[in-house]
Amino acid sequence: MRRAYWAALAVAVIGVAAVAWLILSQRGGDTNALQPAADRIALPTPRYDSATSVEEALLKRRSIRDYKDEPLMLAELAQLLWAAQGITDLAGFRTAPSAGALYPMEVYAVVSNVTDLAAGVYKYHPAAHALERTATGDRLAELSKAAFGQSAVRDAAVVLVLAAAYERTTQKYGERGVRYVHMEAGHVSQNVYLQAVALGLGTVTIGAFYDEDVKKVVGLPDNEQPLYLMPVGRP
Repeated sequence: MRRAYWAALAVAVIGVAAVAWLILSQRGGDTNALQPAADRIALPTPRYDSATSVEEALLKRRSIRDYKDEPLMLAELAQLLWAAQGITDLAGFRTAPSAGALYPMEVYAVVSNVTDLAAGVYKYHPAAHALERTATGDRLAELSKAAFGQSAVRDAAVVLVLAAAYERTTQKYGERGVRYVHMEAGHVSQNVYLQAVALGLGTVTIGAFYDEDVKKVVGLPDNEQPLYLMPVGRP
């Protein structure tokens, strides 16, 4: 009897995992992150509560461009990435709403000064809550140059780059899908803003940059277009 119970439970767990994988793959989800990889860095588990209420975060949210020369903790970066695109449901739903749950957004962290994390460019894999290093070295000076020399980019501890693979959404919604992608970028950036407030950090949304230069610095593939830069640091 007991053996039959555990066998049934194992089948159920495998079934849930298979369904989640299928849903993620259909929605443009991060199915590769479900597989182990040597170049992936597991992130600290995100927390789901804090002493800062949503109302207080909304009240205190400001665009902050000046940062101290101090590092971010890896757990703080992990929390920001989770707020941007973290998985919140077994079905693969995320922290930010997405038209058709197709999730065209990709988040990269251009790291300069984060404890226990070498400077470089990292791609966030939501399904695994992990980073994959795609380039080495501090690239914030280059990224700042691509953003008309803005000091917030140069002086940040890390810059989050929000990029979009438009075809994930436009293949279902046609040209109107472009509008949906831009709406989603706004949802994601506001999540990052509010999470930054809860962590005592500062950030700002930057849309003024040369697209092709940002793509080159970050190493974005051809099908991903940069929409926002979000420098983060201690105010």
